[in-house]
Amino acid sequence: MKKQIIEKISVTGISAEGFGIGKLEDGKVVFVPYTAIGDEAIVKVIKSKKSYAEGIVLELVNPSEIRRSPTCSHFGLCGGCKTQHIPYAEQLRIKAKTVRDAFERIGKVALPEINTIIGCEHEFNYRNKLDFSCTNRKWLTNEELETIGDSERRGIGFHVPGSFSGILDIEHCYLLDASNKIRLAIRDFALQHNYSFYNIKDKVGLLRNVLVRTTSTNEMLVLVSFIEDDMKKVSALMNFIEAAFPEITSLQYVINPKLNDTLYDLQPVVVKGNPFITEQLGNYKFQLGPKSFFQTNSHQAKLLYDVTKKFAGLTGNENVYDLYTGVGSIAIYVSDACKQVVGIEQIDAAIADAKENAKLNNINNTHFYTGDVRMILNEALLQKHGKPDVIITDPPRAGMHEDVVKTLLEAEVKRLVYVSCNAATQARDAALLDEKYSITKMQPVDMFPQTMHIENVALMELR
Repeated sequence: MKKQIIEKISVTGISAEGFGIGKLEDGKVVFVPYTAIGDEAIVKVIKSKKSYAEGIVLELVNPSEIRRSPTCSHFGLCGGCKTQHIPYAEQLRIKAKTVRDAFERIGKVALPEINTIIGCEHEFNYRNKLDFSCTNRKWLTNEELETIGDSERRGIGFHVPGSFSGILDIEHCYLLDASNKIRLAIRDFALQHNYSFYNIKDKVGLLRNVLVRTTSTNEMLVLVSFIEDDMKKVSALMNFIEAAFPEITSLQYVINPKLNDTLYDLQPVVVKGNPFITEQLGNYKFQLGPKSFFQTNSHQAKLLYDVTKKFAGLTGNENVYDLYTGVGSIAIYVSDACKQVVGIEQIDAAIADAKENAKLNNINNTHFYTGDVRMILNEALLQKHGKPDVIITDPPRAGMHEDVVKTLLEAEVKRLVYVSCNAATQARDAALLDEKYSITKMQPVDMFPQTMHIENVALMELR
């Protein structure tokens, strides 16, 4: 306690992680969550490194003029939203600046004028999927400990940031309204009928996870995960859900005794409807099961794919390679504007979905391969399908492996369309590609209001 630092700081910026940025008296930068530009706050430093420190707000002395009241009562405890206290227009400005800063500081490449960021029409209720965790040791605030004690700790919600086992029982989530009444009904039924809830440390407890997935076509999938096949209780809960919520079009459960929550090696049981629900993006349909990879903001996904398709400059004759294709959503979306699309993805289940979605849409000019992009994108594949005229790449947050970048440089494709959910790694890769490619267009697209996540599309053309 003698070593702790408590100082008054002024917040002058927002980091890519959504933390307010200020300076301590000794000049060291300090990052403080849930603050806004213009805030003056008394801050307690909880971590101090050589070049920076991290702190928490003890008192907001002078709130920023741009600050607003968060919509959600869980804000500040739940790990989902980081910027509800900042008006959406300001969130968009910060995100656009984050993209530019990444390319100027990390990429250090010549940039065109960056297009105005495309924001969401709705800043709440924009998600199409949420996955909730069940717990018998729900997170309690100090106030709750004083008022309700430690007796009833069963709940369903989200992990608290920085806690392996702490799960906050959620009363209302504003990111997917349809999930609230279903989650609360499942929780209350389970409490009423004395179901055991999962304990992540001891690996015991019947009720484990609840997944809710919706589509813009008004279909809904609900999957409940149990740790064991106690069929009397499993059937009772599933029968209750089916009767209480006739709007659910696909009701499923899965038995998961594993040490992790992943579903990819498990087989869900369908109680009602099909094993999937169907989403519509533009002219294309996509079948989505509980295991399917898909953009969690359907409306913005269409806008993102529209930008990608436009940047690709397709005339109908191009040979397109889609790296990190996932379920083939981009490949399918651009398939009507080119000669053929070759999609590569490492996850088997995603490629299986891609092939099914191509069949669903009667598309015959897509070819999908499973494997590591740096291994599959080789001379044998080029000989089989021809050299690409356009490459679309949408890698995970870690960006592209340097071997993939090297292959792209050797291929000397006329146009690269780089879709990224992490401007920092995109800028790093752009610096490597700058040996032969120039960025000629750039378009940020906001998929996730109330967070600092941002998608960015860059068109890179061969010099």
